Amino acid sequence: MPTGDERRERLAGARLYFVTDSRTDPAVLRAALEGGADMLQLRDSEVSEDDLLRAAAVFRALCDEHDALFWINDRPDLALQTGADGVHVGQDDMNVEDAGQTTGGDLLVGLSTHSPGQLERGIAAGADQLSVGPVWETPTKPGRPAAGLDYVRHAAELRPPAPWFAIGGIDTANIGEVVEAGAARAVVVRAIRDADDPRAAAAAIRAALERRPVGTAG
Repeated sequence: MPTGDERRERLAGARLYFVTDSRTDPAVLRAALEGGADMLQLRDSEVSEDDLLRAAAVFRALCDEHDALFWINDRPDLALQTGADGVHVGQDDMNVEDAGQTTGGDLLVGLSTHSPGQLERGIAAGADQLSVGPVWETPTKPGRPAAGLDYVRHAAELRPPAPWFAIGGIDTANIGEVVEAGAARAVVVRAIRDADDPRAAAAAIRAALERRPVGTAG
């Protein structure tokens, strides 16, 4: 079992974060990892805990095969139970400090942010990973207005001490705009999950992100 410092070291080199639900075909997960995703998150509030545990075992095994970090959304207890590397929380979930205490300090804690103020509070709270967005409105988060590319530019100028990832409506067609705005890391859902060729989609997004050195964008 890696230590918290070892997980943070791997997080520092991460570029592409694939978030999906328990119903995603394991072949898609494998294709995403082969294409360049180095973090997977299991996010699913519509299934039973037993279903989540079964899916988590698949996610964990595939992440181990590809030396990737495995995250659970919202549930520090399940993150511990499933051997996840981290737990990701939103603005309306358990706060960063409590999530860290619940997991004993060894698991990574990620936080979604949607405004400069939330980003600054996330930094102050000691989040290990910060999501910045949504860059564009997305059906995976209905009703949440886009924060826009200006928020990405703000994060790039701020250069948080923790790795930050642009999120929200990002795909192979617009990843160039996100990189141009200052992001060196990104979270995607549909761009890989719904692609005809998930491996190629992941590889294309990863290649675009690698045009910007991580050290210039947090």
